[in-house]
Amino acid sequence: MKKKSIFLIAATATLYFNNAYAQETPQDSAKVSSIDQIVITGNSNPKKKIESSTAISTFSAKEIQKQNPISAAALLQRVPGFAVETSGGEVGNNLFARGIPSAGAYEFVQVQEDGLPVFEDGALQFANADNFFRVDNSVSRLEALRGGSGSIYANNSPGGLINFITKEGGNDFKGTAKLETSTYGLMRTDVNVGGALVKDKLFFNVGGFYRTDDGIRKTGFKANNGGQIRMNLKYVFDKGYVKVYYKKLDDRNTFYLPIPLLQDGNTLKEFPGFNANYGTYSYRTIGQLNIPQAGGGFFSRDLENGIHPKVDVVGAEFKYDLGNNFTVLNKTRYTNIDMNYTGIFPAGAPYTAAGFADKRGISGNNYQYSLANGGGIVNPQFVQELGFWAIDKKMNNFVNDLQFNYKFDKGNVTAGFYKSNWKSTQYWNWSNILTTATDRPELLNLVDTSLTPSSTGYSKTYNGVTAMSFLLRNSQIQGSLNDVYLNLDYNITDAWSFNGGIRYSRDYYKGYGVNTTKANLNNSGLTTDGTHSFATTTADDNMSVLGNQYTYWYYDVNKVSYTLATNYKINRENAVYARFSNGFRSPNEEAYYNNMANLGQIKPVLTNQLEIGYKYYSRTFDIAVIPFYSTLKNLSFTDVFSDGTSENKFANTTNIGVEIEGYTRLFNNILEVTFNGTIQNPKYKDFSGRNADGSTFDYNGNVVRRMPKFYFNISPAVNITKEWRAYVSMNYYGKRFQNEGNTDDNILPSFTEFGAGMSYQLGKIRFAVDGTNIFNTIGITEGDPRSTSTVGNIRMARPIMGAAARASITLDF
Repeated sequence: MKKKSIFLIAATATLYFNNAYAQETPQDSAKVSSIDQIVITGNSNPKKKIESSTAISTFSAKEIQKQNPISAAALLQRVPGFAVETSGGEVGNNLFARGIPSAGAYEFVQVQEDGLPVFEDGALQFANADNFFRVDNSVSRLEALRGGSGSIYANNSPGGLINFITKEGGNDFKGTAKLETSTYGLMRTDVNVGGALVKDKLFFNVGGFYRTDDGIRKTGFKANNGGQIRMNLKYVFDKGYVKVYYKKLDDRNTFYLPIPLLQDGNTLKEFPGFNANYGTYSYRTIGQLNIPQAGGGFFSRDLENGIHPKVDVVGAEFKYDLGNNFTVLNKTRYTNIDMNYTGIFPAGAPYTAAGFADKRGISGNNYQYSLANGGGIVNPQFVQELGFWAIDKKMNNFVNDLQFNYKFDKGNVTAGFYKSNWKSTQYWNWSNILTTATDRPELLNLVDTSLTPSSTGYSKTYNGVTAMSFLLRNSQIQGSLNDVYLNLDYNITDAWSFNGGIRYSRDYYKGYGVNTTKANLNNSGLTTDGTHSFATTTADDNMSVLGNQYTYWYYDVNKVSYTLATNYKINRENAVYARFSNGFRSPNEEAYYNNMANLGQIKPVLTNQLEIGYKYYSRTFDIAVIPFYSTLKNLSFTDVFSDGTSENKFANTTNIGVEIEGYTRLFNNILEVTFNGTIQNPKYKDFSGRNADGSTFDYNGNVVRRMPKFYFNISPAVNITKEWRAYVSMNYYGKRFQNEGNTDDNILPSFTEFGAGMSYQLGKIRFAVDGTNIFNTIGITEGDPRSTSTVGNIRMARPIMGAAARASITLDF
């Protein structure tokens, strides 16, 4: 792979020095001018970007094509204010908006398609919003709003709105077809076509992709396999339009979790026997689970299924001019999701062979490890206990957004009613397995040689399983959201405008949890090997069994969100604005589950945000500088630990920072540079109390966990000729702390990741090569939030993917 990385750099340099410079705007220019861009997200009506009193980033389909992001999270790295962890793979990644901490997912932003949520709550347990969305050629553009008016136009989104807007057909038949391959076995096809069935009246668009690959981290099976199709039909009449659409997603993705690394001062280095850039515990040799259940029957799971959502979406959009400056717009959507989730979650750091045996009650050298596959005796230096977590979720969401708009000479007023009903039912079955502490791990058995095979407790495993179904969970959560909102845009003068919005939320949540009891298989009549009973193993000693008692809970939210803003357009290219917003986030799913018996201690997270921005947009240079300040109250911390318990702590936070975003064309369009960065100082406030073990803590003034104080991206590109283009990208992610205590043994070092690529435009055909992490940086995005245990200088952490390259051919027609 190092040779491939060097080749990528050399190719870029060769293109730079050996071609003549262009004297006109290249076909492959990565950025369209912002000065005339129209945005719709977070605004009552479409308006020019420079006239919108919001912090908003936009990416056209062409810009997305040039960046060729490996995932939706990788694309969102280009948005200032969004700290994005991309190490999970194509899906299951985490986004933190403006320093707001969470257990992960997209807890304080809402991910939307065409102005409606992908799913109403983007942070349900094991249901990150990006599990149900893929970026392909059917996306027309992305609008990413931070803070501001997010709380007025959506629920649970004080951090912002991420709106992917899909393509629609026009009078001219157009299409795009793309073929892509890679250094990791990728074969991907993207197709999108659109046009008119009846000129000026009836339009269609159909797009989607299918992809299979082995994964950058080597799993021994197809790490990603599946695709989606999306289609819409739009009929335009004299006073409006009606649009209907459908989306089908059926995709399997491997989810990558922490691996062992060695801490050397403030740096993390490779653990012996484990490739930090390409290794993973999620490997085929440990991929099958088949264990008896205390309630009868067997539970089987295949790791190759990974995160496997089956998503069906049907929706409609209607707009009509009522006359007298009144219009009505109604958007409706029904989403159904059936998802199987299977992942390998480390249960702490590796142990020495003797250390783990001692932990399991085997004294001295009276232990013996053998391969579960074949039975050969082995003497591993380190062993690893891994969680084999299986989650099944059935989810649905019906949402309708009805709004009326009235335009008058000085502005417009929008009033709307938002209704959303959603439900998520889930079943968990978690076990622990024992393996070698290596990539391409081997499943291990462990026995106590001081006992005989027929002795009680002789074996500490059952076919490599150390804890069989130690955690079962059967629970449900439902939401019924009933929100009304009002937004006013008023032009005080031609240059000076005012915006104000208010949203009243009367939302109801309810659910249940099924109680569990403990059991074993000692008297089940089953055997471990055809001869010995389960009394000879400890693997079944702590099995869970679902009971027949349900705990029902009910919670209602009665809140008002509001925002006030003003924008002053100094001239055609310069503007300043200021915005204050007050919003909230309802308690998350795990907070409800952990506190079912006493919901009085959980509250919605309250947010106050102030931002002041300066924007300059021209044909050759864009810059936006946005200082911000935010406070949060009642923030819950709900990480689920490897033993099945949850953190269940509450705190307040403050943050002050500045976001910078820009773009420039230099030297007669030869050089283009896009850049964004964030400087911030998120800290805990009023965060003290008592841990589960009775010890006390005081984290007041500490830096918020997993949150960098400084991160940025810069990507210069050279238009060598009108057809040839080469670029380099640089992502810097600052130092963070994994834990609230900010201890030195939980530092996540800063890192810099480089990418590079080139493209050639031959008429309507585009050839491109894109390389990611070309220097094979070991960049850590998170430690292990499910376990703080360490062994010596061994740390569990989740690095970014190793170096990889992709090649593609795209035809526009």
